[in-house]
Amino acid sequence: MMDPIGTQPPGASGTTLEPVDPEVAWAAVLARDARFDGRVVYAVSTTGVFCRPSCPSRRPRRRHVTLFSRPEEARDAGFRPCCRCTPEAELAPAAAAVVRVQAHIDAHLDDRLTLDRLARVAGLSPAHLQRSFKGRLGLSPHEYVRARRAERFKAEVRKGRTVTDALYGAGYSSASRLYEGAYAELGMTPGAYRRGGKGVRILYTVATSALGRLLVAATEKGVCSVQLGDAESVLERGLRSQYPEADLERDDRSLRPTLAAILAHLDGAVRQLDLPLDVAGTAFEWRVWKALREIPYGETRSYAQVAAAVGRPGAARAVARACAGNRVALLVPCHRVVRGDGSTGGYRWGEGRKRRLLALEKSASEGGPG
Repeated sequence: MMDPIGTQPPGASGTTLEPVDPEVAWAAVLARDARFDGRVVYAVSTTGVFCRPSCPSRRPRRRHVTLFSRPEEARDAGFRPCCRCTPEAELAPAAAAVVRVQAHIDAHLDDRLTLDRLARVAGLSPAHLQRSFKGRLGLSPHEYVRARRAERFKAEVRKGRTVTDALYGAGYSSASRLYEGAYAELGMTPGAYRRGGKGVRILYTVATSALGRLLVAATEKGVCSVQLGDAESVLERGLRSQYPEADLERDDRSLRPTLAAILAHLDGAVRQLDLPLDVAGTAFEWRVWKALREIPYGETRSYAQVAAAVGRPGAARAVARACAGNRVALLVPCHRVVRGDGSTGGYRWGEGRKRRLLALEKSASEGGPG
């Protein structure tokens, strides 16, 4: 049975809230995403209770959950409100204003969405809206518009639409607008994204490092893969699985400066790596990766601390998934994220490598500036 998520009633601005896709809503529940508070509630058949997405209670199994747009719909279906998250309570005025603006953006991606226009929807000054929006979502209104358009574009091309049809369907006013942000939001040009990377030339090299074999791969725009492992053949297969349609070519000479910088970083001679990247990720993943790159060399942060830094307290699991999805080891230092109790936790390239890497950085950091 489909979740009964339908169009919500108009908000204070007179804007009808766009219904939330059930898959998106469920992902929000799993991540305890407060951005969806006021836009969806979830009801659990085993307890008879309905909650906000941000509720701190234990996550139920999907088969026991029904998603609703409004608390009254959940009540009409026989569920009672949670006493912990009080889903029927009104959001704080600023949070409610952000929800209205978020919904207005989602419903009007094909419009020209200026900050002044969104401030009128919110009933706040532009400066107040900017602060409130970024405080709740971790993105400015402009960044949210760009992220939502990119997400819609990617959904359209996955359905088989042409790039031209998809870009206008996603709300871009012209092809140039899409291509201006393509590398930040898709990791490659839109046409190449649609073709699964076909036609993109990727050079790679493999070398020995303090952590075993190291593979570095790059497009003309930036580094697209950094892998650690024991066997060169395994690393090469991993690269081909990441970019199955790309034209891969080993080129030790062209990538020598990039490789040298990464090896110097591993040795502690270079503390900060600022190499250009060319990787695909969601808006949330990019926020997490940016936060990871801001963790000082030789230091660590917990998953919960990173979640708080990106404006998503309680989304530690989502942060862990973003770390697991990182394709550029060392350049995005997901090894610097540990569990709340200080233990290392998992690492895509092996927990032993993570411990060794943290020890190397701590030792180099204590030795003084590099």
